[in-house]
Amino acid sequence: MTGTPAELLPLMEVRDLVKYFPVRGGMLQRTVGQVRAVDGVSFAIHRGETLGLVGESGCGKTTVGRLLLRLIEPTSGTIRFDGFDVTTLEGTALKPYRRRVQIIFQDPFSSLDPRAPIGESIGDGLRIHGIGSPAERQDRVRKMMDKVGLATYQYRRYPHEFSGGQRQRIGIARALVLEPELLVCDEPVSALDVSIQAQVLNLLKELQGELRLTYVFIAHNMGVVEHISDRVAVMYLGRIAEVADRRDIFRDPQHPYTQALMSAIPIPDVTMRRRRVILTGDVPSPLNPPSGCRFHPRCPLRAQLGDPEICATTQPELIERTPTATAGHVAACHFAGAATADPPRPAGFAAATPGAAGGSADRADPGQNAGPI
Repeated sequence: MTGTPAELLPLMEVRDLVKYFPVRGGMLQRTVGQVRAVDGVSFAIHRGETLGLVGESGCGKTTVGRLLLRLIEPTSGTIRFDGFDVTTLEGTALKPYRRRVQIIFQDPFSSLDPRAPIGESIGDGLRIHGIGSPAERQDRVRKMMDKVGLATYQYRRYPHEFSGGQRQRIGIARALVLEPELLVCDEPVSALDVSIQAQVLNLLKELQGELRLTYVFIAHNMGVVEHISDRVAVMYLGRIAEVADRRDIFRDPQHPYTQALMSAIPIPDVTMRRRRVILTGDVPSPLNPPSGCRFHPRCPLRAQLGDPEICATTQPELIERTPTATAGHVAACHFAGAATADPPRPAGFAAATPGAAGGSADRADPGQNAGPI
């Protein structure tokens, strides 16, 4: 009897993941509503790849990351890691799993103990898991500090003595010292200067190749996601709107929301002008999300098509929608075919006008002002 080789199976597989937060009110603090932070999310992550999880603030991407680590409990759904359902684990049974899955937090300063030297903070995981003697743990921490670009003589220094970029390197060292297989990167560069962002991103890519790591990279910056990801999942209001290979999603975005995100990417060329997609209205409340497609109240494609009723009544499935879509390129839009009527655009110029495939960035006429980018 032959089975599927382990390297071909997903390292992590998420199915119908749901997380509702109760809203309580009144004198008796009864539950009066539910914040649907994550509402039926499914995806798979293969060994050695980077899955970029992207979307605007409040879409639920950070909640997904915390659910993967079981820092918060899912309302329903399954998380399978290396073939085992980790949602069934409780108490001390979670300890081996948490050694294999680690997180880099968004704010490197608040995630560190200000009263502990950084060497002790990095080595806390080794102590908790009972790995090595104190001398062996210290040696392992110093080697990891050197690997992430920190000087070993800084072992006894405190977090306030470091810059933002150095603190993030401390966070990376703390996550990697346990030799995990999967790393959840929760917007690890959003609080850093642009030049430092590049250093940290390049460090993460270098470490991934050296240590054979798998990343879930959470971000709202599409440029950062394009730089580091192998595949991209776009979230909107607790659900996944589109998933595709990085090149495909930047060349030929199929969902109108993805097209709007792409249109906000700056073009580093003053002779180019981009046709922007300006979304109207506010993001609906996760307390009472819209019926049907959650994006339909703000969707420019729906307005262009004459407000078809199906958008407001039927929730679209996340499936391959058009003949132009490559294998694995799925979108949750009833009219993704209409949204991709134009030919694909080169990567980096994926802005869209309503109803166009990623839209275009047009070169300004000679002598004309290229206008705002």
